[in-house]
Order: sequence, then structure tokens, then C-alpha cells
Amino acid sequence: MNEQISPATEQDIPALDKLVNSAYRGESSKKGWTTEANLIDGIRTNEEGLRTMLQTPDATIIKYEEAGQLLGCVYLEKKGPDLYLGMLTVSPEAQTGGIGKQLMAAAEQTAIVQHCRAITMTVITVRHELIAWYERRGYQSTDERIPFPNNPNLGILKQPLEFMVMEKVLT
Repeated sequence: MNEQISPATEQDIPALDKLVNSAYRGESSKKGWTTEANLIDGIRTNEEGLRTMLQTPDATIIKYEEAGQLLGCVYLEKKGPDLYLGMLTVSPEAQTGGIGKQLMAAAEQTAIVQHCRAITMTVITVRHELIAWYERRGYQSTDERIPFPNNPNLGILKQPLEFMVMEKVLT
């Protein structure tokens, strides 16, 4: 990993919380193309959830920093033969600058080092532009669908939503 990309620590939790929520929900997220604000109200994560993610065995959050400022992150968790990728986040002000691609490359390198079969992820099915972005990077739908959890801690749905499972086979 380059000096801009490194594993997050518990000291990063407040900044991660602010970054993830600003990129996915609320008015600030509307500056970027990854917003979910038109689909879901409320917060995307909280400090307790991020702490749990960091403490999960076989999991990490990789962060991207520039000039000491946190601009991106991605959650990675080894699940059996695969690496699960979630919460890919880039600051709305820094989107379209290649940070997401760099975090994806770091995730793929992590998967290769861990001898993973594939990288898997879930994407909200109505996020067509995001699905297309992942498809351009070699990810494909597995045709599996998962209901979006009805959990106010994950946001308040403005419409019924479901996830699609996508994967990129590495071997």
C-alpha cells in the first residue's frame, strides 16, 4: 500500500464516522454521486458500529489520506474463501479524483495476499450508476438478492429497497 492508504485504527473512528455519513446521507452527500439521501434518511453508520467493524476478526477498514485529511475508506472482511468489500467511501468533494479506484486496487491486493477466490459486495439494486461503476471494474451480479434491513440504525427507508450481491472472481 502507498503512504496514502493504510489500515484504520480506533483513533480514526470519529473521522471515519464523519466521512461515511457525509458521503452517503444528508445534504453534504448530495455534492457527490454516491449519495443515498434520496433513498434513505438518517445516518449511515455511527462510532459504535465502526468500532465493532474494526474489532471484527479477519476484518479491517482501509483509509485513504492526503495531507493528513481523511478522504476515503473501505471495509474489508475475510468470509470463507472470499473477501467481502463494503462501505466504499470517498468524500463528496474528492469524488472523481481516482481515490475510489485506488481503494478498490488496495482491496484487490488484500484479497490476493489472503488467497481469496473472489471479492464480494452488496449494492442497492436501484443504484444503477454505482452498479455500472463496479461492472466497469470487473464485478458481476450473482443474481442473489437480499432484503434491505428494516433497522433505523442503518437509516429510514424512503422506499422498499434490496441489495444485489456482486462479485469479482480472482482465481
